[in-house]
Amino acid sequence: MFKKILLASVIASSLLAATSQAQEVVRLGNLKFAHYGAVSYIKEIAPKCGIKVEERVFAKGLDAMQAVIAGELDVGAVSSEAVISARASGTPIYLVAGFAKGGARLVGRADLGMKSVKDLKGKKVGVTRGGIQDILLAAELSQNGLTYSDQPGKDVQIIYLGFPDLNQALLGKNIDAIMQSEPYSSQAINKGFGNEIIKPYDTPIGEPVRTMVMTEKFYKERRPVAEKFMRCFVEATKTFIDNKELAEKYVRENMFKGQVSHEDFVNAIENSPYSYDVTPEHIQITTDLMQKYGVGKMAKPPVAKDWVKTDLLEQAKKSLNIK
Repeated sequence: MFKKILLASVIASSLLAATSQAQEVVRLGNLKFAHYGAVSYIKEIAPKCGIKVEERVFAKGLDAMQAVIAGELDVGAVSSEAVISARASGTPIYLVAGFAKGGARLVGRADLGMKSVKDLKGKKVGVTRGGIQDILLAAELSQNGLTYSDQPGKDVQIIYLGFPDLNQALLGKNIDAIMQSEPYSSQAINKGFGNEIIKPYDTPIGEPVRTMVMTEKFYKERRPVAEKFMRCFVEATKTFIDNKELAEKYVRENMFKGQVSHEDFVNAIENSPYSYDVTPEHIQITTDLMQKYGVGKMAKPPVAKDWVKTDLLEQAKKSLNIK
């Protein structure tokens, strides 16, 4: 009789532990861009990964990182400059994966017919302050010999606006060009009020990688959950890469509620493909350029090899036979 009671107790404890484990919650911060779609999709497949993902969507990466600093998130999907700035300020985070690359485009007013960066001389150019586009714009202007400031008097006047507002300002002819993210740059071109000047990938950064970070606490103290989350991320990304129709449907309907057309989505993802990887070398180059151009204003820039940790990613890719 005692053995039966003991066995029942063990089974009940196991079921309770399994239920508790299945309900492990991961708090995810994300942004509303086409190339962030696979990250958003993680929450849809999370139950079969044995976790629950609660997603919060932010206007820009710096806002998401503020939530990480405040202890409100376990994982954040943001562009690299936001996580570099956060790490520089002492935020205990690790950069654990990349999830997209590219995602930037210099777009001019269609009626001005600009074809090169040098054509921006004497013009007003819009960009979102502190974003990867801000760094790319500074690098492009500098390597083309153009001076710039947010005040009049230089070759190019910089106008700082939020991502959706950039398109409205270009449409209203309040500015002459924008360094924009996707799908907004594709929308400006497809709607006829913008034309592509360049994709800004000829700087030392190359195609910028969008990055995923985990708090050090989550990475170290909730390791089994972190492993499940990373496997779920890799699976979601593989699904979006392999099943383009599902990816398009999810981004257009679930994320953008029909505000993005088929053509917008296709053009956006051509310029910001989903991916998995990031290297310390890429992050170090980005850090160095941020310091050079004063983006993020870091007193002590972090050394990439100290905080780029891709072991969870490699483990997850190996388990799913992804090279």
